Amino acid sequence: MTTLPLILASTSPFRRELLARLGLPFDTANPAVDESLLPGEAPEAGALRLSEAKARAVAGAHPDALIIGSDQVACLDGQVFGKPGTHDKAVHQLRTMRGRSVNFFTGLCLLNARSGRAHRRGVPTLVTFRDLRDDEIENYLCREKPYDCAGSAKSEGLGIALIERITGDDPNALIGLPLIALCDLLRLENVSPLLR
Repeated sequence: MTTLPLILASTSPFRRELLARLGLPFDTANPAVDESLLPGEAPEAGALRLSEAKARAVAGAHPDALIIGSDQVACLDGQVFGKPGTHDKAVHQLRTMRGRSVNFFTGLCLLNARSGRAHRRGVPTLVTFRDLRDDEIENYLCREKPYDCAGSAKSEGLGIALIERITGDDPNALIGLPLIALCDLLRLENVSPLLR
């Protein structure tokens, strides 16, 4: 089995909590990557590019590690819903998405910094939002303040009440780290959470 240290290239407490479920020792590092999509870049391609960029951003400080990068983009009819940053933008996002199905696409990368080998996987999750009233949106935002979350909804908290249905291969992907796909990628580097 590989004995390279494992680094999560993220400051997200939610991703950290998800990775901890695998029982593998790991450290975290801030990738400090601009998460903007490039002009004309498809959301799915952007999420994959950014997941690898995050992993590579911390590789210099961790040259003998396996580094996990992840990025998520929410899109509906070609429109991208990133982190809103403000209350007004979050209101606009949730009003636009209510009663609709939104693709929350999570890009995942496992980088072997020693060899330079990068494994990438894209994991789509289709989220159907309830047909929310304006007062429900307002109350949700005031209570949870999900301004640092793509699509303005935290399914790991009260945001689950906004959602009518979730369709996807991995329930963890919507929170930001698809563990099923990550286990597949870790196996490519001879790491199994089941063999420690």
